[in-house]
Amino acid sequence: MSDSPVSGDYFVIRALENGVQVIGMTRGAQTRFHHSEKLDKNEVMIAQFTEHTSAMKIRGKAVLYTSYGQIRTDGEDET
Repeated sequence: MSDSPVSGDYFVIRALENGVQVIGMTRGAQTRFHHSEKLDKNEVMIAQFTEHTSAMKIRGKAVLYTSYGQIRTDGEDET
């Protein structure tokens, strides 16, 4: 699987409010926005880093579920 375009585990983004933006950013010499999604409250997106996507920017209140644990964009603990 060394030639696979996938370079990371899956992670889940759950919107805690309407209008959460998920922005994919490119890999390479210059980092640019290449994809954007809007999520409404309680919508879930499953994402993964690839050979083209090196970073993601999340705007709005959301919870990210990763293999490393949960991360909330508002800094609060998940209840």
